[in-house]
Amino acid sequence: MKILVIEDEQALSESILAYFTGEGNICEHAYDFESALEKIELYAYDCILLDLGLPGGEGLDLLSRLKARNKKDGVLIISARHSLDDRLSGLDLGADDYLVKPFHLSELKARVSAIVRRKNFDGDNLIKFNEITIDVAAMKVTVDDKLVVLTKKEFDLLVYFLSNKGKVVTKNAMAEHLWGDEMDLSDDFDFIYTHMKNLKKKLSEGGAKDYVRSVYGIGYKFADV
Repeated sequence: MKILVIEDEQALSESILAYFTGEGNICEHAYDFESALEKIELYAYDCILLDLGLPGGEGLDLLSRLKARNKKDGVLIISARHSLDDRLSGLDLGADDYLVKPFHLSELKARVSAIVRRKNFDGDNLIKFNEITIDVAAMKVTVDDKLVVLTKKEFDLLVYFLSNKGKVVTKNAMAEHLWGDEMDLSDDFDFIYTHMKNLKKKLSEGGAKDYVRSVYGIGYKFADV
C-alpha cells in the first residue's frame, strides 16, 4: 500500500510511519496544511491518514479539496476530537472512516486495510483473475492453486495492476506507487522494466497466461487476452 500520513504530532507521525514501513508499505508524511495540500494534488495514495487540526489550516478543508478534484484516495481521519459533529462532518465530506486518538497501531492497520479492500476489491481479501488468486492479507499468490513466490515489489505491482485491470498504467504511476517520493531520485525507469520482466517470468513459470501488454512509450496494461 501507498500511504500518506498527515499529522503534526511528530512522535505519533514517526511511530505510524515506522509501523507501516516495517510492514513493507510505501509511506510519506506531511506535518502542515500546505505540504499536505501539495502532496494530495501531485500524487495518488491507497489511503490518507488525516489529522483535523494542522498548522496552517484545517484537515476538513483538505478533505473537501481532495473530493472536489474527484480523487479516489481512501481517507481515514485520525483525530483527538471526540464530538459527534466532527465525525459526521468528516464522513459527510467523504472520509471513509474516523478513528479517535489514542489508538493501537494494530487497529489503525486493520482500518486502513479495510478501506483499501473496499475501494479496490469490494472488501474481499481474495483477488481472483482467471487462474490467478491473490490473498492480500497473507501476501500469497497462486496460479491454479500452485504457489508463486514474489518479492514485495513484485507482489505490490501485481496487486496494483489488478486494481487497474484493463487500464493503461504509465511508468510514472508505477514508479510513484512502488517508491513514492524516492522515484524522483531516478532519471530512468529501467528498474520498472526489471520488475515487470521478473513478474511476468514468475507468473509464466507458475502456469499463468501472459496478461501484461506493453503500450509503447507509455507503460503497461494488464488485461484478459
